[in-house]
Amino acid sequence: MTETTKALQQFRLFAIAEGFSWIGLLVTMFLKYKMNMPEPNKWIGYIHGFLFIIYCLYVAYFFIKEKWNFKTSLILFITAFVPFGTFWAEKKYLR
Repeated sequence: MTETTKALQQFRLFAIAEGFSWIGLLVTMFLKYKMNMPEPNKWIGYIHGFLFIIYCLYVAYFFIKEKWNFKTSLILFITAFVPFGTFWAEKKYLR
């Protein structure tokens, strides 16, 4: 397995994990604002932020080191800001 293949598999996993963290964030936002339970949102927020940063670093890695084109890299970057966008990105661009 090449370094690029391994990095792409890791990128796919982080894309999926980041998408699930959006789900967790939405659930804990409900808990925070409707059920007055702020603590779960704090921890899921940390996890989501970590996964978001890792996802963006992978986009930068593939753009710089693997010479992915600007358009693809920009689309992948933008999907990190769209709820569940990384699920779509993983299916469309990372498989």
